[in-house]
Amino acid sequence: MSPSPAPSATAPLVQVPVRLRAWVRANEVALVLLAAITGCIGGLAVAAMSGATQLLREWLYRLPPGQRLSSLERLPAEGLLGLPFLAPALGGAVLGLILLVSARRRRRGRRSMVDPIEANALHGGRMSVRDSLDVAAQNVVSNGCGASVGLEAGYTQVAAGIASRLGIAFEMRRSDLRTLVGCGSAAAIAAAFGSPLTGAFYAFELIIGTYTIATLAPVVVAALCGSLVARALAPQAALVDVGALALAKNAPVGAGDTLPCLALGLVCAGLAVLLMRGVTLVEQGFRASRLPALLRPTLGGLCIGGLAVATTPQVLSAGHGALHVHLAPEAAAGLGALAGLLAAKAAASAISIGSGFRGGLFFASLFLGALVGRLFAGLAPMVWPGFESFGLAPVGYAVVGMSAFAAATVGGPLTMTFLALEMTGSFPVTALVLVSVIASSLAVRKTFGYSFATWRFHLRGESIRSAHDVGWMRSLTVGRMMRKDIRPVPLDTPLPTFLRAHPLGSPSRVVVVDEHDRYAGIVLVPEAHALVGEDGGSPPRLADVARYPGAFLLPDMSVKQAAEAFDEAESEALAVLDGTESRRVIGLLTESHTLKRYSEELDRQRRAVLGEAA
Repeated sequence: MSPSPAPSATAPLVQVPVRLRAWVRANEVALVLLAAITGCIGGLAVAAMSGATQLLREWLYRLPPGQRLSSLERLPAEGLLGLPFLAPALGGAVLGLILLVSARRRRRGRRSMVDPIEANALHGGRMSVRDSLDVAAQNVVSNGCGASVGLEAGYTQVAAGIASRLGIAFEMRRSDLRTLVGCGSAAAIAAAFGSPLTGAFYAFELIIGTYTIATLAPVVVAALCGSLVARALAPQAALVDVGALALAKNAPVGAGDTLPCLALGLVCAGLAVLLMRGVTLVEQGFRASRLPALLRPTLGGLCIGGLAVATTPQVLSAGHGALHVHLAPEAAAGLGALAGLLAAKAAASAISIGSGFRGGLFFASLFLGALVGRLFAGLAPMVWPGFESFGLAPVGYAVVGMSAFAAATVGGPLTMTFLALEMTGSFPVTALVLVSVIASSLAVRKTFGYSFATWRFHLRGESIRSAHDVGWMRSLTVGRMMRKDIRPVPLDTPLPTFLRAHPLGSPSRVVVVDEHDRYAGIVLVPEAHALVGEDGGSPPRLADVARYPGAFLLPDMSVKQAAEAFDEAESEALAVLDGTESRRVIGLLTESHTLKRYSEELDRQRRAVLGEAA
């Protein structure tokens, strides 16, 4: 009896009965049920990670139960043997060990770690649960030790990773698997902020890449379930609730407030681009230092701890406690203090990510945007005559700035708009937020062109601009489309012999090879017959009618690269070689077949987006 084959890297963790798989694949209601399960799992993951990081902060900094680290006025002297500023460095050392272990395991498995955006854009929603759990653990250590990174990246990674594996177990179609990954991310964000609409539109804008009727029900159900589970496990609000009455002055908020909010959006766009550029510069600086990658988080932690001592603990961790403080209507920090905190928090975030701490800029951008809004409200009256006649109070500008800065950094203008709506319950303020985020997003798109996630992809050499599914285009390779039944003809074959073997009406293209079986060109049979003179004369060698000796395709080329090669060679067919050095012919591909397959895939993608049957 032969041994059973080893499971593949994408083998499902749970074997699902065939009938159940068939029912799930064929029933739209089943996708909604899976989305609900995914939402509950996402809510549990958020509660677990949030609780773990809070316990870690309480242990390292000797905080009272429930006390937020970034809400402290100064670091407690009793934390970490009387040296609490060393906590980020200790966390960096632990993170370095975790990175070493995970890097060795990935090297043995020869696989790369992908996040939900990359998974949906390139891999059809396929993610690794083990890698996702690694990211979550690294995120917990980074945030728990005080590094200025948010937990949202870990939340979405682990929830989307579990959702992906659940979909793989049911052998779901590519479009449904991508939707389920979006459901996991939606549940995570909804649970983190207690905002189902925010979570749903986070999935539509950033993870799935589009909004359709087919994806509406599962994504919204997942977001609702994630939010409900998180609220049941952690009743306290994840973000401060700002009442509508606290947002307005004596004058009502109206259309006149649009202009200052538009200006604030542009300011946030410029500062967000500086922050993203700053993270890259810090990262390049750490690489230029030639310090081993595993030691960089330790050095970064020392810098962050020193910054917290020199300024304020509000620069530590994600900044939930500090955001509560600065979104309170009675907050009365001076302009100098706000500007200093803004610079310090931006520096802490850049150092944290640039030195290798795991996390994102989601919550940091919210906090920084709130500070920018407060500063704008304080500085504008000095340079803007009549500014005080506008109806929006400083806390209102903090909410607008928070949304605009996050939209510029993270992307997703509607996501941030709905966050403001669910946070304030004020439709007039939400309308102003929408104006600001549109201005901010458009300015970043035209001047910078990336969100923070896609900017990181760009630095790695990837051309991903969003989560739109482009992986099918990369998987539609020349090797999959080519004809393999090719019989090359030696180049030294006499032309009369060639013509007798390939009369008119036979295959119109013949590949020729040299004496070493290396590609030498393509002979067009009708053209070879046309060269025969009226007196029966013909060129003495087959090489005289061979064309395109330097134009060929490689099996790993995408359909887009193949189309460009056809245009450049001005040929309707090209040979496929196994490599540029060996030049061994392995197939033939025509331009018409390439365009046909491309059109078929485009039509299939269109039907998937519209929710039509395949």
